[in-house]
Amino acid sequence: MRSPRGHGYSVALVGLSLLLLACIGSPSAGPAVNGTVQSSAQISPDTQPTARPTSVAVPAIVRVSPANRAVRVRPDAPVTVSVSSGTLRTVTLVDDNGKRVAGRSGPGATWKTSELLQPATTYTLTIAATGPQGASTSTRSRFTTLRPKTSATYDLIPGDGVVGVGMPVIVQFGSVVSTKAQRAGVEKQMRLTTVPAQAGSWGWLDQRQLMWRPRTFWKPGTRVTVSAPLHGLETGSNKWITADKGTSFIVGSSMISNVDMKVHQLTLRRDGRIIHTFPVSTGKPGPLTETRSGTKVIIERRDAIVMDSATVGIPKGSPNYYKINTTWNLRLTWTGEFVHSAPWSVGAQGTQNVSHGCTNMSPANAEWMFKNSKMGDVVTFTGSKRAFQPTEGIGVWVYSYARWQAQSALA
Repeated sequence: MRSPRGHGYSVALVGLSLLLLACIGSPSAGPAVNGTVQSSAQISPDTQPTARPTSVAVPAIVRVSPANRAVRVRPDAPVTVSVSSGTLRTVTLVDDNGKRVAGRSGPGATWKTSELLQPATTYTLTIAATGPQGASTSTRSRFTTLRPKTSATYDLIPGDGVVGVGMPVIVQFGSVVSTKAQRAGVEKQMRLTTVPAQAGSWGWLDQRQLMWRPRTFWKPGTRVTVSAPLHGLETGSNKWITADKGTSFIVGSSMISNVDMKVHQLTLRRDGRIIHTFPVSTGKPGPLTETRSGTKVIIERRDAIVMDSATVGIPKGSPNYYKINTTWNLRLTWTGEFVHSAPWSVGAQGTQNVSHGCTNMSPANAEWMFKNSKMGDVVTFTGSKRAFQPTEGIGVWVYSYARWQAQSALA
C-alpha cells in the first residue's frame, strides 16, 4: 500500500517540473523573427538598449523694422534687420515692380537700407539666416509707405548743353523746403562730380533755391554731372518728393563783360582777352529805374520779347509805364533787366543813361552780343548805388566764397 502512494508522488513531481519548464521556457531559445529563432539569453533589464536624447536645432532670431503688414511707413525711415543667436546670410528688399533697394551690412548680424524709400509703395523684405547649430531660417514680410498729401516738385538747371563760367547748378523747388533740417536732408542727397575737379559748395539763396558754385568761376572745358536722388524726402507737412532727376553739362569759353555805368561802356573779355568794347545806355537815376550794381549771370536768351513794365511793378498810367517790342534779349534778372537792342536810344549810348533799367545797345551790337553769348556768361555792373540782391537773379556771385559756404544748411 505504501508503494503506490510513493509512485503517485513521483509522477506529481515530474508533472510539476514539466510545468515549471513550460512556464520558464528554454534558456537558449527566443521568439521567431522572420522565421529565425533568436537568442535572448544575454538580454536582461540592465542590458536593454536605451534611446539617446534628440538634439533640437535652435533657429536664428530675426528682428525687422518696420513690422510685417505695416502701413503709412515714412519713406525716410530706415529699414533695419538684426539677427541674434545666428548669422545673417542675405537680405533683399524690392518694390512691387521688382526694383531693388540698396542696403549695407553693419556691426554684428545687422543690415540697414542705404537709400530712401518711394512714397505710396509696397515693399517685400526677404531674409535668410542661419541658427547657431546650422538650422536655416527664412523670413518674409511686406509693408507699405505713406501716400503724400502733396508731391513736392523741382527742376535741375541747367539742362544738357554748354554754359558760361558763371553758371551754378540750380535745384529749383516749386514750393518752399520748410525747415533747415529738411534743406540739410536735400543737400545730403545731392551728388555732383566735376572733371577736372574744382572746389565748391552748396548754398541756399532762399527756401526754394539750392545752388552749387565753384570757389571761383568755372574752368572752361569742365564737365559737370549732377544726380538728385531725392525721392522719399519730406519738404513740408505731408509734402514729399517722389522723383529723382539728373543733368550734365559742359562749361564753354569764358565770356565776362564789365559794364561801367559811369562811362556808359561794356567791355567784353573772352578767355581773359578783351575782344570788344561797346557803348551802352543803362538805367536812368531813380529808385525804380537805376540799373543794379553787382555780378550777374545771363539767365536766358530770347530773340524777341514784348516788354510790359506792369510785370515789374510800373503800372499802366504811370509816367514811367512802357510796353515795347525788343530784340536780341539777354535776361540778367527776374526783375526785368536785360541787355537788348534799343534803336531808339542809340544817340544816348556811350554818353548818358536813359533806360528803365536795361542795358541798351545798338541793333548791330546787340545782335553780335546775343549770337556770341550763352546762359551762364558773366556780366558785372559798377557805378550805381542800387545793389543787385542775390534772389533778384542768379545771385551766387554776390557772396564771397566764405559767405557762400555759410549759406549751406549743413553749415
